[in-house]
Amino acid sequence: MPLDPITAQVIQNRLSGIVQEMQTNIFRTGYSTIVRESQDASCMILDANGDVVGEHVILPLHIAALPEVIRAIYKAYGDRIYPGDAFITNHPYISGVTHSIDMAVAVPVFVGEKLVAFCTSIAHKSDLGGMVPGTGSGNARELFQEGIQYPPVKFTDRGQVIPEVEAILRANSRTPDVILGDIRGQVGTARLGEERLLDMVSRYGLETVLETFADLQDKTEKRVRRVVSGWKDGVFEAEAWVDNDGIQLDRPILYHVRIEKTGDRIMFDFSESADQTLGPLNVRPPLVRGCCYYAMVAMIDPELPNNGGLARVVETRFRRGSVLDPLFPAPTNTYMASATAVTEAVLQAMNGLIPKKKVAGMGGVGGMVIGGQRHDGSSYVQYELIGAAYGARSGKDGASGVSVLLDNAKTAPIEVIETEFPARVRRFELITDSGGAGEYRGGLAARREYDILAPKAQLTLRGGKHTQPPFGTDGGKPGRLGVCIINPGQENEQSLPSRFGGVVLQKGDVLLLEKAGGGGLGPPKERNWDALVEDVLDGYVSFEAAVSDYGADPDRLREILFDWTGGE
Repeated sequence: MPLDPITAQVIQNRLSGIVQEMQTNIFRTGYSTIVRESQDASCMILDANGDVVGEHVILPLHIAALPEVIRAIYKAYGDRIYPGDAFITNHPYISGVTHSIDMAVAVPVFVGEKLVAFCTSIAHKSDLGGMVPGTGSGNARELFQEGIQYPPVKFTDRGQVIPEVEAILRANSRTPDVILGDIRGQVGTARLGEERLLDMVSRYGLETVLETFADLQDKTEKRVRRVVSGWKDGVFEAEAWVDNDGIQLDRPILYHVRIEKTGDRIMFDFSESADQTLGPLNVRPPLVRGCCYYAMVAMIDPELPNNGGLARVVETRFRRGSVLDPLFPAPTNTYMASATAVTEAVLQAMNGLIPKKKVAGMGGVGGMVIGGQRHDGSSYVQYELIGAAYGARSGKDGASGVSVLLDNAKTAPIEVIETEFPARVRRFELITDSGGAGEYRGGLAARREYDILAPKAQLTLRGGKHTQPPFGTDGGKPGRLGVCIINPGQENEQSLPSRFGGVVLQKGDVLLLEKAGGGGLGPPKERNWDALVEDVLDGYVSFEAAVSDYGADPDRLREILFDWTGGE
């Protein structure tokens, strides 16, 4: 009997609802601020083959990583997968996990004796050992310096927690209670998904549910191929750069893409990208494919299901030994800077296919970690993701003070940071004139300044765009560069690069972190006058920049501002 389309749609919506419930649960049960507040975690449902069938994506690259996790579990365990099992892994090479600071959890779902699906998640961990607090050193030279590596192992076996695995996890973290709390939360979230999925199977029948799994992917593939076939054939190339790899600070890293489009086929060739790096900028091919999925969704339809059907359409080519196909044990922990650069290059190349959807350069991504000891001697790891800025888009200004592209996490509230860690936030604000000038302005970057209150701490940064500015497009100006400074304006001021690890901080030090602003799009002098005046009134653009960058008549602007502010 053919699959009823109404039933299929109901099941599809139900799958999305289950994943959303899982997502909410993982945030509410998170022990760490990185999960609970920044929401650096994603949940998914995959079929028995490891293809995505249910998603409500928070971090798009997890879409590409979790199918690799399932394949690694099959390779390691074969038919030794049982009801009640829960697997963990954080290995970028064996399991395809984003980087070793992320822990994947997968729970198999059985109907009777038949394995039908996996309920899964990936969540960032505050500390899994390694060179520095927070694990991810921007100076790491090999994977073994990036914390303990877990190939696929069982955390629970047929419902029973394996105490030896918990003991190993606890022994290899500076924050063991937080780590185990987050992992148990992930397992509980997967069990919730399992329960909801089995309820759905009992209502609609296993055969109907499995047919819907296949139907969802088939429909996505057909839709994407239909859209791609409507794009013009040809070859389109673009490139992007990252400041450095954290080791060779004077060497920018190239990311090059060549898109070959013929009929309903599209190939993304990254062979001309830079060689693999000494520092931890390297990123594995499955995640680069995830960048391509993201770009395809952005260019086709934000509501397009990012499931296994889309994965069938995207073809990729890599060069072994490159930054996008590194040889083990090349370090990978700052992969997000590379992934963002890849995505920017892909979106620029796709402008040749879809010229009405242009976007300027982004303000950079990456986490900051302050870790050390409190006054009572206990260890802490303060991990933060601080928003940057989007570049301007066709017809729109860039968004300000938010995470960009694939780094779709939240900035932790000041109140949480000051409550849980020995730090005081002096300032948290948008930076005037940080967005690139243009007919459409780049988004403004964020500035955060801290007093260090701990008696002993180390600072690690995995950032970017400190020397390579976010590019402008079609005559737009680049965004302002980011900076990281210890004790700004003091005799012992120290300016730091965009990625490093383990810089010592003393009690009383002041840390200033400014993200880069987004690039502008279109000639600045074509910006709408009312929009420019509003920018000046809001403090987004200074009076001086309005005159020098946008060509505003100073007398006219001064008169309008005088009227608006009543002469103040």
